[in-house]
Amino acid sequence: MSSGICLGLDTSNYTTSAACFDGETGRQAARLLEVAPGALGLRQSEALFQHVKRLPGLLESLREDGALEMPVSVVGASTKPRWVEGSYMPCFLAGESVGRSIAASLGVPFFACSHQQGHIAAAAWASGRIDLLDRPCLAWHLSGGTTELLLVEPEAGNVRAVKLGGTSDLSAGQLIDRTGVALGLSFPAGKGVDALAAESGEGAHFRVKLNGLTFSLSGVENQVKGLLHRGAPPQDAARYALLTVIDAVERATERALERHPGLPVLFSGGVSSNALLRTMAGRRFEAVFAPPVYSTDNAMGVAVLACRALAGGRL
Repeated sequence: MSSGICLGLDTSNYTTSAACFDGETGRQAARLLEVAPGALGLRQSEALFQHVKRLPGLLESLREDGALEMPVSVVGASTKPRWVEGSYMPCFLAGESVGRSIAASLGVPFFACSHQQGHIAAAAWASGRIDLLDRPCLAWHLSGGTTELLLVEPEAGNVRAVKLGGTSDLSAGQLIDRTGVALGLSFPAGKGVDALAAESGEGAHFRVKLNGLTFSLSGVENQVKGLLHRGAPPQDAARYALLTVIDAVERATERALERHPGLPVLFSGGVSSNALLRTMAGRRFEAVFAPPVYSTDNAMGVAVLACRALAGGRL
């Protein structure tokens, strides 16, 4: 357990967040970035601007909530989308810059990780399965920008995530968001599509082709638009898109388990908060899911990893 507070920051393309973790419990403050009605995202310059404006207020909110009463022992931040060469997005500079500045002013270590590693750690901790950070497992990172099936292994307090498969083009989150916008929902549209799909009892979906553990979702958007053009109810179109994603994810998971039998399956990322996915994949694979608040973009996983790094790899 840390002798103080582990502070984590995450400035993704969708959410500004800051979290405190003491080795057992954590608190978080987060805000979605503002996206204009009808838009499908933000320019990086606008995302970076919003993060810079919001981080001070989120840190103040944590202090007012009593989360920063103990001294800060380590500061962590996600500095890139994935921990692979060439992975870069300017929006993460906001959290890294503020994190390094706080660490330097306090004279404490700064810990860098990827946004993806933070997602995995948040899902493991919040689901009560932090032991998954100390053993190999399969993990899905399903979000607005990423749909990857990963082989995750512990590495010096952090985790190493090796891509096994996933989408070759459109991410699951992009398909869901585009479906939602086509249905008149606000961006990001995950919650709205989830709610609409719950009103439908249809089981139809598009069976995408698997190439090993990789699949393409680029044609599914046109399938959904075709349904709507032919007069399908919005709730049926929403369920169609979700079932298509779930079917591809389940079949890829089955193949991965044939190659890596016996490994637990962890779901992370905003799309993993979807109720239909949680029900179907949870039943089929006894999969591990975090509560939705720690499935979407968040800084808690960053704080957990920073705490583990400070403690030499374990809590």
